[in-house]
Amino acid sequence: MATNEFSLIERYFHWQDQPRFPPLQAIALGIGDDAAVLNMPSGKQLVVSTDTFIAGVHFPEDTAPHAIGHKALAVNLSDLAA
Repeated sequence: MATNEFSLIERYFHWQDQPRFPPLQAIALGIGDDAAVLNMPSGKQLVVSTDTFIAGVHFPEDTAPHAIGHKALAVNLSDLAA
């Protein structure tokens, strides 16, 4: 199975007649386009965001690792802010 952003969303946030994990009541805000908010047993909330970055598609293949990390951080912080 290919792993990309949409397959991860499908795997963890969309169910068809299957037991829910996390349980439906734990989902405070569905994944939508940016991030999901989950109610944790501790009473706190966990915000989950994921993005895919592919060399040669989202950044040149010779990009320095710190620059890729900077972009990944910026994109995911933007999702959390949305």
